[in-house]
Amino acid sequence: MQWVLTLFVIGSAIWTVRPLDLSGRGLTCGALLLVNCVALAARHLPEDRVPPRVALVWLTTGILAAAALLGVSTSGSSYLFAYFLVGHIGFRLETGRALTLAALCSALCSGVLYFRLGSGHDLLPWTLGLTTGAPVVIGILNRSNRQAVRAAISAAESAERAARAEAKTAVLTERGRIARDVHDVLAHSLAGINMQLELADALIDTGDLDKVREANRKAHSMVKESLKQAQWTVHALREDSLPLVESLTAMLESSGHRDALTVTGTAREVPSRVIQNLLRIAQEALTNAARHAPGGDVRVELTYAAESMRLTVSNSPATRKVTPGVGSGMGLIGMRERAALLGGTITAGPVVAGPDEGGWQVEAVIPG
Repeated sequence: MQWVLTLFVIGSAIWTVRPLDLSGRGLTCGALLLVNCVALAARHLPEDRVPPRVALVWLTTGILAAAALLGVSTSGSSYLFAYFLVGHIGFRLETGRALTLAALCSALCSGVLYFRLGSGHDLLPWTLGLTTGAPVVIGILNRSNRQAVRAAISAAESAERAARAEAKTAVLTERGRIARDVHDVLAHSLAGINMQLELADALIDTGDLDKVREANRKAHSMVKESLKQAQWTVHALREDSLPLVESLTAMLESSGHRDALTVTGTAREVPSRVIQNLLRIAQEALTNAARHAPGGDVRVELTYAAESMRLTVSNSPATRKVTPGVGSGMGLIGMRERAALLGGTITAGPVVAGPDEGGWQVEAVIPG
């Protein structure tokens, strides 16, 4: 549309502006018409390709040429150049310079018509020259609208970048969570299985087949336990939110501890990430109890307080022989990391009183 308007102004000027010839006033009028046409067509140049100083010189030259053409020509629509150039001045230049050039255009065009400089245009009143500065207001409004649109687009792009960064952070956080889950399932059990298999290899050379079978049996038992834990982990990764009490009950029953869960307080809805991390803490605590206190009783207490939740896993001393194992040393660290992610704390240590005296206790306190 802008190009259509530009071509219309140029075409109507060439068709109507007179005199146009190769001598005297006609040559001057033709030269000024050419300058006006170039100045008007230049408004389609991209802003980033025209420095502000060059734009100021170009538009000032265009205003002077438009006023001069208005005085030299004896007929035609030469005044249209002034209107369109001033409108573009408001769009292209900052407000102060735009208003100054618009006032200059009004003064020059009205002066040319009022004082009949050159041949003048008898059909145009001098007050018409005063109105040539008015389109600057339209240009300024268009520039403000364009800046508002650019600001909105920039804000939208910034919001999109922020959303992408947040999504990337969420992905990295989820990867860290999955890595902790995989560690909790595999690290301890694989270390124990490896130790039993190495023991079996060493015992083969001694010819003590009973001990070889015992080591092999323990390795098989650890494999079954690892598969059971892996099933829980996969289930937790697939579910958005697990029922905490029901999941703890099922976890305890699968570990051979029935009626070991006590719930205190009124159960309430909690975020899924809290449930998942509490389940993993309980799983790690039960795994350690089975490894370091085989045959001992296990008790789990879940307490809903006004502003926090407390999960306590305690076990009595072992009733069967404890087989020394090699752990990764990361179990308690992993539990503390999970609690820290939720703004909570982990305490762990021996039980010094009560029915579980001589055993071990892990307590997680999570706010919320």
